[in-house]
Amino acid sequence: MSTDVHNIPIFPNEKSHIDVDSVTIRFAGDSGDGMQITGTQFTDASAIFGNDLATMPDFPAEIRAPAGTVAGVSAYQIHFSSQDIKTPGDDLNVLVAMNAAALKANIIDLEEGGILLVDEAGFGEKDIEKAEMKSNPLEDGSLDGYRVIKANITELTINAVKETGLKGKSAELCKNFFTLGMMYWLYDRPLNHTLKWLDEKYGAKTKYKDKPEIAESNKRALTAGYNFADTVELFTSHYRVKKAALPKGKYRKISGNEATVFGLLTASQKSGRPLFYGSYPITPASDILHGLSKHKNFGVITFQAEDEIAAIASAIGSAYAGGLGVTATSGPGICLKLEAMGLGVMTELPLIIVDVQRGGPSTGLPTKTEQSDLLMVMFGRSGDSPLPVLAAKSPSDCFNMAVEAARIALKYMTPVVLLSDGYIANGSEPWLIPDHAAIPEMKTNLAATGESFQAYARDPITSARKWAIPGTPGLEHRIGGLEKARNTGAVAYDPENHQGMTNERHAKIAGIANDIPLAEIAGHKDGDALVVSWGGTFGTVSTAIEECNKAGLKLGHVHLNYLNPFPKNLGEILASFERIIVPELNMGQLRMLLGGTFGIQIQGINQVRGKPFKVSYLASELHRILETQK
Repeated sequence: MSTDVHNIPIFPNEKSHIDVDSVTIRFAGDSGDGMQITGTQFTDASAIFGNDLATMPDFPAEIRAPAGTVAGVSAYQIHFSSQDIKTPGDDLNVLVAMNAAALKANIIDLEEGGILLVDEAGFGEKDIEKAEMKSNPLEDGSLDGYRVIKANITELTINAVKETGLKGKSAELCKNFFTLGMMYWLYDRPLNHTLKWLDEKYGAKTKYKDKPEIAESNKRALTAGYNFADTVELFTSHYRVKKAALPKGKYRKISGNEATVFGLLTASQKSGRPLFYGSYPITPASDILHGLSKHKNFGVITFQAEDEIAAIASAIGSAYAGGLGVTATSGPGICLKLEAMGLGVMTELPLIIVDVQRGGPSTGLPTKTEQSDLLMVMFGRSGDSPLPVLAAKSPSDCFNMAVEAARIALKYMTPVVLLSDGYIANGSEPWLIPDHAAIPEMKTNLAATGESFQAYARDPITSARKWAIPGTPGLEHRIGGLEKARNTGAVAYDPENHQGMTNERHAKIAGIANDIPLAEIAGHKDGDALVVSWGGTFGTVSTAIEECNKAGLKLGHVHLNYLNPFPKNLGEILASFERIIVPELNMGQLRMLLGGTFGIQIQGINQVRGKPFKVSYLASELHRILETQK
């Protein structure tokens, strides 16, 4: 069996086509409907075509949520454009709903007059009941404000694949590719990438080698969906989004977790230190473990521990032995790692703790995003135990900040927290692959045989102690969680020593401010207000500010990648504005830190809905705040 689509023309008939600058699509269905694969393939095709893009996968929090219920809905949103974009989009231009529950969960985000594509097979009496709807929305007139395209996608798919021998539920599972084919036609996406992917995923050299009908059925469903959209009157026109004018270079699509993996690998290579990764699986950080486990050819050692405490303890052990120790988790796991983070502070070993934040408290919202761990990683340890805190601002920026976290950890001999979040960890965007040779080598503080060595003698510039590899003759020393005597590292309990060591640990972390970039103001440098953001809110905040400034406001914007210590000039910048506004996906944690550090009044815009800010919401809130304070 084979599927020939190479002769399908770009515009095979006289249906009109419309050029648009950008489109936001959300694929939504039951967790078994393949929406993540569908969205990923559409994203890959758009990236290869040359569009700028940003994505936002949305997973159900309950692994075994009953099929057909709102709790079991899985979705994937993509915003693709011919222009530079920074967000996955606000209101949807297109919603694909494979069943009633998917419609109920997502219709609120579809713009008035937007395209709603539904699989009629997912709107039976039982589907309506499971979605807890009072009536069938395809019949009760509640969707009159949208351009509704109804098709029995399930039945069409079964008919398209019947010659392959695939039957029943197995045949129905191909409906996501039928749907993908329809959307490829609607937005002029090429089919070849997905056809090749299907061959690689289900081909002769895979575990599916004895089931060639799987690849063939999905290919037939994809092509049938494309042809269906081309021939039926449901689709009166299709749309074209031209290539974006991106800087020249080699690009690939990358998610935040993937970028973190590559950043850690790069740091290991540039420092010459073997990478050890100890972790316990937790959403949404688990993909970092999966990613690093594939790179044993770079000397990476991955260890899946029995719990979070063992995971960080193993990473500390690696750092003690001379490796680049890394662990990653999310909020509940950070709670468990805090004592060992204090041990890392006391032993002054290079350690990277990645926190991919999710909704809390407790296990909270496992698959939803939030920024509510900032105060915990700043202060959630016994005693005065400062450590650097960094935050990535976008999926691709996770690479830069992972490299930077390793640089600081190795240079200053300290644990470093790198904050990500569920949105940027799972979201993706085009990444300009950097020149590996242009990334500076990383120096380490390794002590050498024969030198005069004291465990806590400090470098006069960085205040970092030397790193003595166990087993090196002449570098025997004492290490552990008890307070250390200055210089020698012997156990010490006297008050003056404890005060002195505490001062030294604080001074070392504060001194990192001399080695990080200064804060920069985007927008107006002396306007109506300064907006300060951090982490994954960068795209929505910066876009909202651009819209507000075009509308007549005068807003400045400072985005922080470094949260401890703050950039040296931040206080001076804050003092130059009468109003400071901090939007964040928590109840005001950075606002508290800035107010306490600099003694200023700050207005917050706070949201904890498990979703990123919408640009439209931020813009309206900024207008409201400034209008109220006039």
